[in-house]
Amino acid sequence: MCEVFKGSFTQQEPICEAGIKAAVEVMRHGRLHRYNIAEGEIAETARLEQEFAAFMGTDYCLAVASGGYAIALALRAVGVKAGDRVLTNAFTLAPVPGAIASLGAIPVFVEVTQDLTIDLDDLAARSDQAKVLLLSHMRGHICDMDRLMEICDAAGVVVVEDCAHTMGARWRGVLSGRHGAVACYSTQTYKHINSGEGGLLISDDAALMARAIMMSGSYMLFARHTAAPPPQEFDSIKYEMPNISGRMDNLRAAILRPQLARLAQQCAAWNERYRTVEKGLQSTPGLTVISRPREEEFVGSSIQFLLLDWTDAAIAGLLDRCAARGVELKWFGGAEPAGFTSRYDSWRYAPSQSLPQSDRILRAIVDMRLPLTFSLEDCAQIARIIRAEVGAVWQSPGVA
Repeated sequence: MCEVFKGSFTQQEPICEAGIKAAVEVMRHGRLHRYNIAEGEIAETARLEQEFAAFMGTDYCLAVASGGYAIALALRAVGVKAGDRVLTNAFTLAPVPGAIASLGAIPVFVEVTQDLTIDLDDLAARSDQAKVLLLSHMRGHICDMDRLMEICDAAGVVVVEDCAHTMGARWRGVLSGRHGAVACYSTQTYKHINSGEGGLLISDDAALMARAIMMSGSYMLFARHTAAPPPQEFDSIKYEMPNISGRMDNLRAAILRPQLARLAQQCAAWNERYRTVEKGLQSTPGLTVISRPREEEFVGSSIQFLLLDWTDAAIAGLLDRCAARGVELKWFGGAEPAGFTSRYDSWRYAPSQSLPQSDRILRAIVDMRLPLTFSLEDCAQIARIIRAEVGAVWQSPGVA
């Protein structure tokens, strides 16, 4: 009899007891708004910013309503305006080009490699087309950040990092988000710390962060931030920056602070699950496992593999077969967007581009979440199911 997996791919771990206790305390006193504080009190949101800045080794941090809001705010803070062109990965999720388009700016897509990172040769060739790169570390895959920064620094391109999938990851020992001018993180349910929705923005640039804080909706209460530039940084801008309110509240911050304290252990647990599935999929005929460079310390909260040059019908058939056995796979190559997945040519607010290398790779990407509610035995079973079903389809006529 065929194995059937019985777990849920969308069920995250419950909020830890410390987070529940902190959230209840906020609800008891009722001061949910980040600037609504008692005398001598530091708001939960300000404490979260202080703690995340310390974790990241950065000077400044701002907590906001979502990861997508953080990206758009970062772009505004580095000076992107309507009509500007902004470079970004061809392989990413819709909120990334969406943040560019929300400013009236124009996404310019850069090819993706078979390792699912931005193609640095193509980036170098396009580096004269824009003054900002919105770099998405999509699904936790980190490119050679040393070479990327060499390319961008030489061309005068400002780097904004989208680290929604790399909180706690590193490149050659440097935390993801510490290479560019500003970095953005998500605390949406399927990210590495969970408040349902939320985002964090970090930078060492005092002027940039002062602009971001004003635009986030601080009014003239910026002195209540504990991970912000000194008040004099706001003097010349406080009447100039538009209020585009997107603050995080104290309830979400209270839930996040205990999770941040446990992040290193959580990252290690994700990687155990990732390595278990990866080992089970190695050397499967017709399936390409993504190469992870030695310089990369990743966080394996999801796993991807490639079905290179398979027909659309064969890939769709594999997804159906795996679903019948309880394994939920997502395909980034489908002609129509489905759930969270879509391709760069789905985003019709962006100019049409020809990206033949990316087209081949995107058609092949299959994606799977690895929630921490899975045991290592669950992960081994999931890998066996995928391996068996890939083998069954691969042996059928008309796959490639």
